[in-house]
Amino acid sequence: MSDGTSPQPRDALTRAERAAMPEEHARLATGALLRADDVVAGYLPGVDILKGCNFFLDDGEIVGIIGPNGAGKSTLLKALFGLIPVRHGNITLRGESITSAPAHVLVRKGVGYVPQTQNVFPSLTIEENLEMGSYLRPKKFAEQFDRVSGLFPLLAERRRVKAGALSGGERQMVAMGRALMMEPSVLLLDEPSAGLSPMFQDEVFIRCKRINAAGVSIIMVEQNARRCLQICDRGYVLDQGRNAYTDTGARLMKDPKVVELYLGTLAGSQEGKRP
Repeated sequence: MSDGTSPQPRDALTRAERAAMPEEHARLATGALLRADDVVAGYLPGVDILKGCNFFLDDGEIVGIIGPNGAGKSTLLKALFGLIPVRHGNITLRGESITSAPAHVLVRKGVGYVPQTQNVFPSLTIEENLEMGSYLRPKKFAEQFDRVSGLFPLLAERRRVKAGALSGGERQMVAMGRALMMEPSVLLLDEPSAGLSPMFQDEVFIRCKRINAAGVSIIMVEQNARRCLQICDRGYVLDQGRNAYTDTGARLMKDPKVVELYLGTLAGSQEGKRP
């Protein structure tokens, strides 16, 4: 990994490092469903978390974003969803600029977002939470509820239960289900397995695969890097607000630099199968 002050010769870079370079990103991202080019963004004036970040998502993909704490992973999702100002660069959806577009506009355009915390209304029932998710299309609620509960049967079984009475894993299902009520083509997931038991962590990843198989492209920020890379088509390793590596999930798990710097012994484990 280069820190930007002493670039390495191109022939010394790994495949994943070369793919993360701006010129290679520009080539690979041609025709992408969603892309971000040279994005600079942050929460406070004059303090940039993303420092020229590039990213793209192709139709039908699951793309995972991993990296150390403070690398800008969740910040990238929030920039994509218009929750923080983009100071430089451009974000496009199907070739149309959506840079800093408000969240309700992005929802109408088919982008859903599930934050890591405070992602349900605890005083409302499961059904009422999902009604909130379909507020832009209330007449389609019954149809969409049936479709979403097909992916998450628990939502129908416990539709009258208040979300505040649910476990962390069950709340995560409600949050994901609510985001799906508007039939998004792109779903942004911020740490969907955070704080869950191992059983519910695996359940979340299995559900992500099923959602993707139903036609939704997914961007997932995850601290469970090994499991994330197991299920994703491609992965990005962010570091200090920029791309450090990008490749298929399988190749990143075997990339010696990624293993040494970010995955450690976890990547060497052969436990767990793709759902």
